[in-house]
Amino acid sequence: MLKVSRLLHPRNQLLHKKLPGECVKGSIWQHAINTFAGFSTVRQNVVADAGKREGRVFAPYSVFKGKAALSAEPRLPTFNRLDSGGVKLNRRGVIMLTFWPSVGERKYDWEKRQLFALSATEVGSLISMGTRDSSEFFHDPSMLSSNAGQVRKSLSIKPNADGSGFFISLSVVNNNLKTNDRFTVPVTTAEFAVMRTAFSFALPHIMGWDRFTNRPSESISQSPSKVVPQLMEAEWDR
Repeated sequence: MLKVSRLLHPRNQLLHKKLPGECVKGSIWQHAINTFAGFSTVRQNVVADAGKREGRVFAPYSVFKGKAALSAEPRLPTFNRLDSGGVKLNRRGVIMLTFWPSVGERKYDWEKRQLFALSATEVGSLISMGTRDSSEFFHDPSMLSSNAGQVRKSLSIKPNADGSGFFISLSVVNNNLKTNDRFTVPVTTAEFAVMRTAFSFALPHIMGWDRFTNRPSESISQSPSKVVPQLMEAEWDR
């Protein structure tokens, strides 16, 4: 069964920020095994103008294979504070998938990474997949304009012939830059089970529903017109 999603993702103008560990030729990459589930520690970032310490968690689930690597992590939504004292969802969260190519044995080029942001509905399609199901998602930031098709991304998830896992592939075609990037990462049944379980756990959080019982102040802006930029990097920044 093939599940297809076509969503509009406008280009995000948030400040470009790089993720930690950008030196892919460092020791962490030199010693990475072919399949590695990477979880980083919590780092504390000081927000200078706010005069307070903001905790930000970096905890991607990563899979390294021979030709490419894949990581997944949730990006939480942002909220506006209303004059009434309540809060209102400003931007929904996503599960951000990051792909980057191999440039040698156990070496990966982080500078050539490409991103794909899974919406809540797309996450639902992924976590409902059976061992023989396939899913495919298409993103185009200019889908409803005259520039449709200039930049497009497609993510496909297809089962292995022997039922031992899935092939997760990302294709990025940029007609403006005349580039065509493709990444394919085979994942085992166990790795896919980890992703499916983690995505199920993260789903209500990226929808903002966890705020009904827990409202951390660091994700809420102080005025209806200002939003704290929580996303470190948006899909269309790449």
